Amino acid sequence: MAAEALLFLSFGGPERPEDVMPFLENVTRGRGIPPERLAEVAQHYLHFGGVSPINALNLDIIKAVEAEFAARGIDLPVYFGNRNWHPMVEDTVERMHADGIRSALVFPTSAWGGYSGCLQYHEDIVRARAAVADAPELTKLRQYFDHPLFIAAFADAIRAAVAELPQDKRDSARLVFTAHSVPVSADIASGPTTEQRLYSRQVAEAARLCAAATGFDAYDLVWQSRSGPPQVPWLDPDIVDHLDALSEQGVDAVVVCPVGFVSDHLEVIWDLDNEAKDRAAELGMAFARAATPGPDARFAQMVADLVEEHISGATPARLSDMTALGCTLNGTPCAVGCCALPPRRPEVARTAGEL
Repeated sequence: MAAEALLFLSFGGPERPEDVMPFLENVTRGRGIPPERLAEVAQHYLHFGGVSPINALNLDIIKAVEAEFAARGIDLPVYFGNRNWHPMVEDTVERMHADGIRSALVFPTSAWGGYSGCLQYHEDIVRARAAVADAPELTKLRQYFDHPLFIAAFADAIRAAVAELPQDKRDSARLVFTAHSVPVSADIASGPTTEQRLYSRQVAEAARLCAAATGFDAYDLVWQSRSGPPQVPWLDPDIVDHLDALSEQGVDAVVVCPVGFVSDHLEVIWDLDNEAKDRAAELGMAFARAATPGPDARFAQMVADLVEEHISGATPARLSDMTALGCTLNGTPCAVGCCALPPRRPEVARTAGEL
């Protein structure tokens, strides 16, 4: 059945102070997160008035996608749904059904494979369809971590960040990529191939592509935003710890690129623009942070490319060998189950968005 709409599927975030705790409870339900940890994270949101920027950023992207669709003659309405806060994806799918939509493509605000980056979006789709009688068919678009426009937007953002540094520090600045940490066990298990570690290998490949595009021979890949108990190993090092290590090596300027994130939502702002930037200042280190690609016009162009590619069956635009990175199942990119974990799922991150 031909696609009749696009569902823009994201994580969600609170839009007023009284939303913060209910939102965090949605995010962490069933994970056994202690109340004191939720209270700690709630303060991050309350620091910004209890409002996450993620919904507003997503609505801006959707407007750009609608404009790009109109320019290309793509006749698909765009719907917006979230996993953890309003508009909830179940409500959006119900509205799509009421509007007569029988089949839609799904664009997730995650470029990655693995549980949090891919499989959990498939779970969202299954849950939303189960909640609506005679729900439309929903097909998730492929992972796009190596799409040329995605990399190009990050590359230009890195160049702009370098230009923000004092002129005498630009040539010696260290390029540091960050992405959302996940439990090591989840990363090891992710992906349909025996190599596994699908998520971290895709992030590493995106970092390599961005560094090559900007002429950096040396760079680092580190992690941020871990939220699990200390006894569970997560991908490391953490960005703040890494700044300490770089300072000990004599590095006095860094450019940080949040390659793992689509938009400047709360985790990017809190972990990088507050904690990492403040730590760099304490270390006497010049600091510049590259922008995320969501507001860049090329991001909306990429979404339209993915839609046209899926509809036409054209060869995917990519800068790496995705098959070698294990993100297909039986030759189908992002098929249901392509990022499945073993039956006994390890402790996984359900927070690759904003916790």
